[in-house]
Amino acid sequence: MAAESGAGPQEMMEVDKRIESEESGDEEGRKQAVRLVTELSQQSLRDEQNGENSAGEAETPVDMETISLDPEAEDVDLNHFRIGKIEGFEVLKKVKTLCLRQNLIKRIENLEQLQTLRELDLYDNQIRKIENLESLAELEILDISFNVLRHIEGLDRLTQLKKLFLVNNKISKIENLSNLQMLQMLELGSNRIRAIENIDTLANLDSLFLGKNKITKLQNLDALTNLTVLSIQNNRLTKIEGLQSLVNLRELYISHNGIEVIEGLENNNKLTMLDIASNRIKKIENISHLTELQEFWMNDNLVESWSDLDELKGAKNLETVYLERNPLQKDPQYRRKIMLALPTVRQIDATFVRF
Repeated sequence: MAAESGAGPQEMMEVDKRIESEESGDEEGRKQAVRLVTELSQQSLRDEQNGENSAGEAETPVDMETISLDPEAEDVDLNHFRIGKIEGFEVLKKVKTLCLRQNLIKRIENLEQLQTLRELDLYDNQIRKIENLESLAELEILDISFNVLRHIEGLDRLTQLKKLFLVNNKISKIENLSNLQMLQMLELGSNRIRAIENIDTLANLDSLFLGKNKITKLQNLDALTNLTVLSIQNNRLTKIEGLQSLVNLRELYISHNGIEVIEGLENNNKLTMLDIASNRIKKIENISHLTELQEFWMNDNLVESWSDLDELKGAKNLETVYLERNPLQKDPQYRRKIMLALPTVRQIDATFVRF
């Protein structure tokens, strides 16, 4: 994921701490908070101005006539070439992979002759619409992440598509995917999606990524019986539900939501990875049947009872446990108690267990 300019996580953490002091009435904390926020704002402005200057210098598109293309090439990589328009690629008679990442492309066009193309990468450009892909009937991988798309469209003819990446756009609705019945991976993270919908025909989907959207409910997933990976971190969920048909699910990432109770996992017996960190959960419960668990991430919650770890004792292959920043961690014997309760664990939080 691309890093944003401005204050880093550590600096922002410091701001949060200073502001906490301010809210509690600490006069010195209030003064320091004001000074630090001002400094970071000024730094962010400088970074932004520097970024604009750099972008301005690189805005002039390259003349495609200056780029030599090998007609026999199967893999063509033109990453960061300052290409402003897709043109002149009809000479590529055997191309299978075309990478046009980090350019200045505003429109998908002039690809009709590339009948052999299997993978098209348009990550980090300035594309506003998915269009003119109808002739690429053999395309299997399409990446238009980090552009300015507002709608999912223009994909009806891409019936062989297996992987679709539309990360970090401005998409507000899942739609127009019904013909993509061969799709195995769908990446829609960092958009503006509010509901899981219109994916009933994607029966072959193996991995679904919906992190960092505005989704409020887990729903309309019943048709995805082959799904093994579901990532829906950083949304607005308050309940674990709607997963009863996902009997092949192996990895569930549902951190950074507003969940208060672990529930709704009765049919997900194959889970090997469960990430429910950064929620509002007070108790580890309803997971004793998840005997195949290998990783359990539950840091940044409200767990305070050591007896809750009994829920994990049936997971004989459990190797990694994250419980930091729960009330449990205040216990001086924190790591030792985890090791005694869960002897198979090889990593507690970010530190490997020493024997």
